Amino acid sequence: MTHGPEDAPRLPVRVARPTPFLERLPPPPSSLPRWKIGITPPDLSPWLAGNCGIPGVMHYEGRRPGPHIVCVSLIHGNEFAGAIVLDRLLRQRIRPRAGRLSLVFANPGAMRLFDPRDPVRARCVDEDMNRVWLPAMLDGRRSSHELDRARVLLPVILTADRLLDLHSMLWPGDPLVLSGLSPTGRAMARRIRGVDVCVADQGHRSGCRLIDHPRFSDGRAAACLLEAGQHWHEATVTRSMQAVMSLIGPCCGLPANGGTLPQRAMVVTDVITARTALFRFVTPFHSGHVVADAGTMVAQDGDDEIRTPYDRCMLIMPNLRPARGHTAVRFARVDTGTRPPAPVQ
Repeated sequence: MTHGPEDAPRLPVRVARPTPFLERLPPPPSSLPRWKIGITPPDLSPWLAGNCGIPGVMHYEGRRPGPHIVCVSLIHGNEFAGAIVLDRLLRQRIRPRAGRLSLVFANPGAMRLFDPRDPVRARCVDEDMNRVWLPAMLDGRRSSHELDRARVLLPVILTADRLLDLHSMLWPGDPLVLSGLSPTGRAMARRIRGVDVCVADQGHRSGCRLIDHPRFSDGRAAACLLEAGQHWHEATVTRSMQAVMSLIGPCCGLPANGGTLPQRAMVVTDVITARTALFRFVTPFHSGHVVADAGTMVAQDGDDEIRTPYDRCMLIMPNLRPARGHTAVRFARVDTGTRPPAPVQ
């Protein structure tokens, strides 16, 4: 009998065992990419006061009933390709004919820190805004710039029917759209234009993303996260516009703005978290790289070898300089819609 990839035996991801000295010696950490700043932060001054009582939120309502569509930019202040897109749409006076449309500039305070000489610094003011969306954290007493801002935005999030969170990538890789594991999120991801791959995943150990908020994870509404390409490239702005228009075009009476629909649907089976400060990949993999054979060593984490658990394993957004406790890479295979995710490793 012929067995498909889902029937093949699954190999362990972490292997702790002695190996030859030269194989165990970790390679030096990957250098940061050379910055090519091809775009500049947009002037958001006309929109920062908002028009609905929430700073940084521009909200419009159509004449006919329909879903509330929310497009979010600037969760990370140095990822402003999405903010450029929303700024252009606002200046073009794009409005919904049906339903409601909210365009959100989530963390403009971080974007104000942007300096081309140190562009990574503007990612946040105090902490990663895409790890603060756990309800218990939002309801708690702890305060930070990003956490307080998330609380301000929460009324918009809790009324969203479809949400697209616009991001870009530090490391080179194939653009993709991420959804949670809910059927509504997966279905939405397959309709987002401008990327070739959609990926269903279960989030991060280090905190709750916006798209993992229970509003979306329990299937009441749908949310996706777009990784449109590398930071500060004009092509990333183009893909972001294609993705946004594929979402808002129908409610605004506008055609989709080019771009292909995802041709590959993947599901993350393993989230690999760096357990030591010595996590190193054996080579600087890019996101979307497919490792042909199960058992291939792709990284070392202290004494542990990180190996692919099955054939044709796709590496999703490898972080070539992961901090301890942060996601280093995700392993994914073709999405059949039936396989439950494995635990975080």
